[in-house]
Amino acid sequence: MLTRNYLLYDVFTTERLAGNPLAVVLDSKGLDTAAMQAIAREFNLSETVFVLPPDNPKHRARIRIFTPDYEMPFAGHPTVGAAIALAEMAGDGDTAGIFVLEENIGPVRCAVSKHDGAAFA
Repeated sequence: MLTRNYLLYDVFTTERLAGNPLAVVLDSKGLDTAAMQAIAREFNLSETVFVLPPDNPKHRARIRIFTPDYEMPFAGHPTVGAAIALAEMAGDGDTAGIFVLEENIGPVRCAVSKHDGAAFA
């Protein structure tokens, strides 16, 4: 298995080490379902998000959400955390807009903004 970059977030809080923890694995292309499940089990957080290229080029990304035990079609805090990660990776400066994330339940629209280096969804 290749090395993957990941980010850890505390979602639904403005304080570190509070809120709902989330791992966001970036550039998950090439990982199969079994590998994603094993990585989520290793993180042992309530959910882990895997970011993939979108199927539709008009969308921002495709995401898959795993608990340590199974894949989920949708969950709120992983969607918010993934949107924040993607907004932070979008570059410098203040931005605002709508990201469409492809999830197992279908496309999900996320309003995101970035101000003074911090992203919000």
